[in-house]
Amino acid sequence: MNELVEAADERRLSRLFAPYGRLDPLCLDELGYVKLDDRGAELLFQILTEREERATVASNLPFSEWGGIIDDPRLVAGIVDRLTFNAHILETGSDSCRLRLTRERDKRLQ
Repeated sequence: MNELVEAADERRLSRLFAPYGRLDPLCLDELGYVKLDDRGAELLFQILTEREERATVASNLPFSEWGGIIDDPRLVAGIVDRLTFNAHILETGSDSCRLRLTRERDKRLQ
């Protein structure tokens, strides 16, 4: 989000959208740890709209919790609508892969 905000400030946002449009998958990792301000939420919406129906998006945050990081409920609805339209949604659970790997390592060391 920082990169997007800086690009918008420098009027070079359109050049940054193209690479984000080509990433497959686009991983929104650690989403939900920090609340997005209005500008960041709008930029995320623009990125996801650019990718709509063309590429994979992965996130660690369930759709039901997106309202906790984006204040505008209409924007959340728009983002979720774009992400889910004609999509295959795979829920992998909420267990941390880092915690799982640490536990596996600890078992091997015992």
